[in-house]
Amino acid sequence: MKWYAVASLLTLLTSSQGILTTLSQRPDGGGYNYDYATIPFLAELFKLIVSGIFLWREFNNQSSPHHPPRITTEWKTVRLYPIPSIIYLFHNNIQFATLTYVDASTYQIMGNLKIVTTALLFRLFLKRKLSTLQWMAIVLLAVGTTTSQVKGCGAASCDSLFSSPIQGYMLGILSACLSALAGVYTEFLMKKNNDTLYWQNVQLYTFGAIFNMGRLFLDDFRGGFENGPWWNRLFNGYTVTTWLVVLNLGSTGLLVSWLMKYADNIVKVYSTSMAMLLTMVLSVFLFTFKPTLQLVLGIIICIMSLHMYFAPPSSLVDLPMAVKAEPQSIEVSVDRRTDS
Repeated sequence: MKWYAVASLLTLLTSSQGILTTLSQRPDGGGYNYDYATIPFLAELFKLIVSGIFLWREFNNQSSPHHPPRITTEWKTVRLYPIPSIIYLFHNNIQFATLTYVDASTYQIMGNLKIVTTALLFRLFLKRKLSTLQWMAIVLLAVGTTTSQVKGCGAASCDSLFSSPIQGYMLGILSACLSALAGVYTEFLMKKNNDTLYWQNVQLYTFGAIFNMGRLFLDDFRGGFENGPWWNRLFNGYTVTTWLVVLNLGSTGLLVSWLMKYADNIVKVYSTSMAMLLTMVLSVFLFTFKPTLQLVLGIIICIMSLHMYFAPPSSLVDLPMAVKAEPQSIEVSVDRRTDS
């Protein structure tokens, strides 16, 4: 499968994630009838089961039985796979801490910093070179997504973006760096060796499920086990829409791991950024969201950025036509002498 087909599918699934989550809320918009912390846990289980099935099929459907899928079981390699889950655990906690200092709009805009931080870590740790045009395209993408999220100065003050405490901005920058680090490190793991993708997924999602299960235990402990252990209420309040949220989140994770293995983090960044814009457009038709001039301008800027990054340089710069040089005749004098 081509990377751009996977990236397009990732954009569609990511954009529908927010819409499905909104539809899974109570009709009065007053929250959820289910425990939202169970969604990531079940999504990790879904990814683990799907990856395990595909790994089993790879072993049993090999055209050449003498060359089975490659797997590495050495502890020095396996011990690297919990690290992305640990990074995401810190990232999720810092997200909540950031929201105690800044409002939701400021936080959403600051989240676009991960576009630039991903590119920087992509260059520093993975040693991938980006051209000047590609760096400009990445900056444009950050500007475009930010522009689409900026609101007018009607109800809120235009200075609200810069009125938060310094701690909020520092935590926002740290959150963006951790998000980028988790993505870049995952790509490093995926491309570290020639192990089959499904075995790498099994390792990632096993630790992911363990860490999410630990979060559920921690929530029970904090609540004094007032509602009983988490497994007794795992599916409480679940509807068809809720299960679609789980399947959507799990499928999105599988597509991201494929991109980490066969493409790179920048492709993922563009997919998720375009998904955010697509979500805003779809919200115009599905909900009471009203399109703004900033949204239209942001979409235009992001499309320009997409073209700048992936288009061949020859299509971006008008190069002068090469003049075909006419062949020149060279006279060679040959001194013929006759030996006497």
